[in-house]
Amino acid sequence: MQNIDSAATALVLMSAALVFVMTPGLAFFYGGLVRRKNVLSIMMQSFISLGIVTAIWVLGGFSLAFGKDIGGIIGDLRYFALNGVGFDPINGQTIPALAFFVYQEMFAIITPALITGAFADRVNFKSYLIFLVFWSVLIYIPLVHWIWGGGFLAKLGVVDFAGGIVVHISAGFAALASVFIVGKRKILPTEKTQPHNITYVALGTGLLWFGWFGFNGGSALAANGLASIAFVNTDVAGSMAMITWLFISWIHEGKPSMTGALTGAVAGLATITPAAGYVQPWAAAIIGVLAAFVCYGAMQLRIKWGWDDALDVWGCHGVGGLLGTIMVGVFAVSSVNGVSGLIEGNVRQFGIQVLAGVGAAAFAFGLTWIILKIMNIFSPVRVPDMVEEKGLDEGLFGEQAYTL
Repeated sequence: MQNIDSAATALVLMSAALVFVMTPGLAFFYGGLVRRKNVLSIMMQSFISLGIVTAIWVLGGFSLAFGKDIGGIIGDLRYFALNGVGFDPINGQTIPALAFFVYQEMFAIITPALITGAFADRVNFKSYLIFLVFWSVLIYIPLVHWIWGGGFLAKLGVVDFAGGIVVHISAGFAALASVFIVGKRKILPTEKTQPHNITYVALGTGLLWFGWFGFNGGSALAANGLASIAFVNTDVAGSMAMITWLFISWIHEGKPSMTGALTGAVAGLATITPAAGYVQPWAAAIIGVLAAFVCYGAMQLRIKWGWDDALDVWGCHGVGGLLGTIMVGVFAVSSVNGVSGLIEGNVRQFGIQVLAGVGAAAFAFGLTWIILKIMNIFSPVRVPDMVEEKGLDEGLFGEQAYTL
């Protein structure tokens, strides 16, 4: 084992475990938001990603993302089946390749699971499994390589500290495409669409927030000041977004909302993700406030336009990720991580952040649209009306979340 930093290795392994916890956290967050007849199906869509995406990541996914660059587009297959991924570092790092592999694997797992909130209550489980594979291989892995694996966006100077583009823009705009392809939910006249279990939503938010410290802080890949500022920025932005959202919704709806406050926290955490290792805490506070206003506004527009993004994945993650990516180009300061933005007169960084964010959104939206359109030709992505009305838990799994 050569050039191994034991402190950095410990941080990355701990952070990988924290990011792992985010997937069960997402299951509870989404599970509490849906109607009770669909809680198991939405939770299963998160949990099954742990298995399917791990297999993809072992069987070539990691290699395509982080292997030797081929034309700035994709990596080679040198790490197929973890060949050459062992105790020694790769790509000039100071942690074992296996530690880096498992950390990145956790990002790959949660990203497609985020999309499921948009088409909750109406997608066939078999179709979701197929979609999970194609989306991971055709959209997520190329984006990882373009930015974190030495691809063309990295060469242009685009930065994304922990996944504003790779995770949140890709999932959020894929979610929006799925809304248009899958169509609106069928809500019976006697049904309500309010969250069936807000305590699940609170539990899920707590697990997500807890895991986000590993998501952002661990992206420093070292136990140093950069990890520290990413930890602090994560908490500051999430907190400021939560209280700002609470008061916005309180004024708009006339009552304080726990669901609203929790959603605001998640929006702030998503928005700070690309900027966590490039800005000072005061800027993270501003980003958190902006996240609340912009993401709340996006959700109101979604309602006005009649888009049935069931759990507001686009408004929270897509718009939040895009906003955060752009804010890197505004608030980044070279004293934090060597990158400067408009605040230090760097107009170019602002420009490439905007172009990369918009381009990634278009790529994720367009290719997701195509994937789902092609899938629909061979087998309907959406469940039959009878199954949807009965509920996916009983209709697809023959199980119920609650039997009392």
